[in-house]
Parts: sequence; structure tokens; C-alpha cells
Amino acid sequence: QVQLVESGGGLVQPGGSLRLSCEASGSFFNINVMRWYRQAPGKERELVADITSGGITSYADSVKGRFTISRDNAKNTVYLGMNSLKPEDTAVYYCVLDELTRSPRRTSWGQGTQVTVSS
Repeated sequence: QVQLVESGGGLVQPGGSLRLSCEASGSFFNINVMRWYRQAPGKERELVADITSGGITSYADSVKGRFTISRDNAKNTVYLGMNSLKPEDTAVYYCVLDELTRSPRRTSWGQGTQVTVSS
């Protein structure tokens, strides 16, 4: 059983910054991938970034150079630093735990946190 709780969302001006956090609790494999997705009203869900348990990262082209994903394995927490925010970044952001080494593989989702970029 896994629980993921996101925090850190809010209202920010264009060009501003936020840092999202997602803490995982329960029982899960330490070898995993943690991901951030986002979904804006009327738009498809988008994979924003992910990070392996070894620290390898990847980013969507839309956020590359502006967002930074990181994790603290001791705290079971993944972060998404967001800089130079744009109105089009407005969305609900979800963290996801992908237990690739588990049999069967399991994907767990948090409840989401709202990010609104507006002047």
C-alpha cells in the first residue's frame, strides 16, 4: 500500500517560481521511478518530468530548462522546482510512483496540487 501526498502548489505571477513536494509513505520498492504529470482544464494529461532512484532525470520539452526534478530517498520525497513560470503552466500537478521492479508492476498517484500562474 502506497500513499502519495503533494504540496507546494499555489498562485504565482508569471516569471515566478514554486517548488512542489510529494512524500511517499507505505510499502514500496526502493528501485523505482517518480514522475510529475500535469493536467490543465480541457487538455490532455502531460508527463512533465521523471527521475529514477539513481537520479537520472528527463523533462518534457515544454519545461526543459525551467523545471528541475529531484528526490530525497531518505525522506521518500520527490520535488519539482519550477522557475520562469508561464500562464500555460497552470494545471493540477500530480506525482506518480512507478514501481518498475515490483511483480506485478504498480503505479500509484497522488491527489494533485493546483498551480496557477497569473498576474
